[in-house]
Amino acid sequence: MRVVIAEDQALLREGITALLREQDIDVVAQAEDGPGLLRIVAGHKPDLAIVDVRLPPTFTDEGVRAALEARARMPGLGVLILSQYVEPVYTAELLESGEGGIGYLLKERVGDVRAFVGAVQRVAAGGTALDREVVAELVRSRDPGGEDGALSALTPREREVLGLMAEGRTNTAIARALVVTPGAVAKHISNIFAKLDLPATDEDHRRVLAVLAFLRAG
Repeated sequence: MRVVIAEDQALLREGITALLREQDIDVVAQAEDGPGLLRIVAGHKPDLAIVDVRLPPTFTDEGVRAALEARARMPGLGVLILSQYVEPVYTAELLESGEGGIGYLLKERVGDVRAFVGAVQRVAAGGTALDREVVAELVRSRDPGGEDGALSALTPREREVLGLMAEGRTNTAIARALVVTPGAVAKHISNIFAKLDLPATDEDHRRVLAVLAFLRAG
């Protein structure tokens, strides 16, 4: 796996680089701003770009803008956004393409090495890794009584399962979180696929499609 990092804080940038290299993940280049990200993506053709939401010069949304541009220039590029705060609007913009390979984590999660590396691997492989607080905010932002298209057919428990899927959790981890059996989780996921009318193709691909439908409904 080849990774590039765009982060203006040198200490965090170097820390992430060292952490990933210890896990045998190849960090091929680093940048401090949006133009730098575009240059290293073009030059190194990475599998994944880890990008801070706020980059110089204005520290507003330069990182997301650069990530969107990089993804447009290199379809299939995984993008893992790091942020100090929960800002779900940026997740929605990244999801508009209808593709996977999207992650959004709070910077504080980097300290959980196992979870962070797992998120890196999932996003690079075309999956999703959304911070639990981002997912919670997306859920809170909806009117519980409103219509979300096909999502309105989901039961509260199915929505809960789908939210945990958005975090990138496995069936076993979802079962543990909800205190149910893995078999019950598999049944909920099967119902979700059916209600969202997702084709019977690769299971991982259907999980990504279900998550995208859930997130884009917000």
